[in-house]
Amino acid sequence: MSASLGRAAAALLRWGRGAVGGGGGLPGVGVRAASSGGQAEQLDALVKKDKVVVFLKGTPEQPQCGFSNAVVQILRLHGVRDYAAYNVLDDPELRQGIKDYSNWPTIPQVYLNGEFVGGCDILLQMHQNGDLVEELKKLGIRSALIDEKNQDSK
Repeated sequence: MSASLGRAAAALLRWGRGAVGGGGGLPGVGVRAASSGGQAEQLDALVKKDKVVVFLKGTPEQPQCGFSNAVVQILRLHGVRDYAAYNVLDDPELRQGIKDYSNWPTIPQVYLNGEFVGGCDILLQMHQNGDLVEELKKLGIRSALIDEKNQDSK
């Protein structure tokens, strides 16, 4: 796991401990939960099919919740337009299945190169601290913010 994804995972665990009552946190974040074998295999194929995969409420053109909209806007800021987006509102089985797959209770969910990154909060944090630019670079995606920063410095 890369250093920035490791930091994001640590942030996920810290967030989980603080947000969940009973002091236990979210066990096994990022671990494939035991769901129906066929569905887990299908989800595994979906998250690995494209470099950037987002499970959201609505579509990138018409997000149906603020958190999904924020994820779409962050990706747009970076110039990421070619990504797989799956509307969990269209399919209740997909909505629950992806939560079971990632062992993460909320939507949206973002995957980079087949690895679960997190939701809106983690993507926003990665955007703010520059980690998202680095992770996109590893995928061969040049962030539009790099070009914007270079224009500002001229």
